[in-house]
Parts: sequence; C-alpha cells; structure tokens
Amino acid sequence: MNLLNSLTTTRNLWLLFAATIGITLLFPYLAQMYSLSFVDALTDPEATRAYIATLTEGQRSAHAWITATVDVAYPLAYGGFFAASALCFFPNKSYLLLPGLIVIPVDCLEGLVQVLALADIVDWLGAKAVLTPLKFALFYLGLAITFVGWLTWIYRKIRS
Repeated sequence: MNLLNSLTTTRNLWLLFAATIGITLLFPYLAQMYSLSFVDALTDPEATRAYIATLTEGQRSAHAWITATVDVAYPLAYGGFFAASALCFFPNKSYLLLPGLIVIPVDCLEGLVQVLALADIVDWLGAKAVLTPLKFALFYLGLAITFVGWLTWIYRKIRS
C-alpha cells in the first residue's frame, strides 16, 4: 500500500494523467502510420480472427509490437491514475481503487492473447470474449470513480 500512497502525490497524479493522455493520443497516430485498427475493442473471437487474417505480415508485426509495448504502458498509466485518484479522493473507501488495479493485469493478459495470435504462435482469442468486456467494465468503472473524485475535489475547492 505504500507504493500506492506514493502515487497519490500531486506530482505523481499529474504524471499518470499526462502519461494516460499522451498514450491515448499516440494510438490513432500509430494506427494511421501502419494503416490498421487495433483489435483491443473486438470482443468476438471470430471477428478478431477475421480481421487479423486481413492484415499484411508487416501490419501484424507492427500491431504485435505496439501491443507488447505501448499497450502495456497504457494500462499501467490509466490504471495507476484511476487507482491513485480513488485512493487520494476516497481514502476511507480503499476498495474503490480495485477497478484501477485489476484492470492492469486484465488488459495486459488481453494484450498477451492478441500478441500470440498476431505472431501466429497460439490462438487463445476465445479468451477475448471474457477479457475484453471485463477490461472495458473495469476501465469505465475506474473512470467513473476518478471522475466523481475529481468533481468532488473541485466542488470542495470552490466552496472553501
């Protein structure tokens, strides 16, 4: 818990926020650069397989590398930001940091499944039917908790 508490400093919250925004903006740039759509939003294993089959070898390689690097940094940034914000704004309700923490390994596991499929090593894309909706549910729950925390903080600042 000490590491998490250190993330709640103003400096670290801003760093996590900046990293989240920066990486979010990087994805469309990379998608355009390599002329691809990312399979992170696809929950249907068959649709994912069909899309991967349309990619060139270069696109598959680029997608795999982006997923193994940028898409690993992303959940660390946004998950860390959500968890740290929850802990900062709701210190007596530490369970609210769970969506931000749990989304990190879920997103990374989904990425591993995708990299293995993109590299044609093994097809575990069936797991995306569970991992991707779970990732999005945890993401949106963490985002909502963060949003409410920040709004509450702003409201209190204005009132005082």
